[in-house]
Amino acid sequence: MELGTRSQLNVLVPLHPTPPAPIHLKLLGGFDLACGGERVPLPFAAQRLLAFLALQRVPLVRSHVAGTLWPDSPEQRSQASLRSTLWRISRPGYHVVDAGPTHIELAPFVDVDMHRMVSKAHSLIADRAALADDATDLLDDLLPDWYEDWVIWERERLRQLRLHALEALALRLMRAGRYGEAVEASQMALRDEPLRESAHRILILVHLAEGNAAEARRQFRMYERLIGSELNVEPSSDIRGLVRHLTP
Repeated sequence: MELGTRSQLNVLVPLHPTPPAPIHLKLLGGFDLACGGERVPLPFAAQRLLAFLALQRVPLVRSHVAGTLWPDSPEQRSQASLRSTLWRISRPGYHVVDAGPTHIELAPFVDVDMHRMVSKAHSLIADRAALADDATDLLDDLLPDWYEDWVIWERERLRQLRLHALEALALRLMRAGRYGEAVEASQMALRDEPLRESAHRILILVHLAEGNAAEARRQFRMYERLIGSELNVEPSSDIRGLVRHLTP
């Protein structure tokens, strides 16, 4: 009995409470796990488990994790698949998951690029981020080649957050007189969603603030043609009002 208990504890309790080297989990633009700068290869089942834990960001009941990741398997088999996957994750010798008898979560010291992106986006929206920060880390989609429901829902949530952050950044740059960067931030949002009126409206505002009336009118006409052909609708009165005073 004592040996069995000790064996169980070896599975549930981390062998290394603190990591010997920084551990980075990449989910934006694709999956990657690295420890101390060295890539850690993992089977796809292990990648799915780490990604799911990283997206949830809270301790999860083991049965919920097993049922979500292996929904077509009976409960006993899905629980066995979870145990097997945890073992595969631990094989390289890095502690990235805290697994107890009832709950499981990503180890708190694992650096996740998605978490940093979310924090930065919220800071931009709340007008707390420094304008010197690079916005390129807002551009990548979450796990773009994954098509499971729990990924698709989170990917869309992050996309909307990213769009609002880029628009907030463009407005702040415009107010700071950094028009070229403001144009670029607006265009980053339009690259994600070409039909987004708020991004077109901000880009027109930037052109007007810079004194480029012709560019502002050209942007409006481009948007007018785009939504006319794609959606068969007309621009709102809000965006029309921005260019109404300009000579046709």
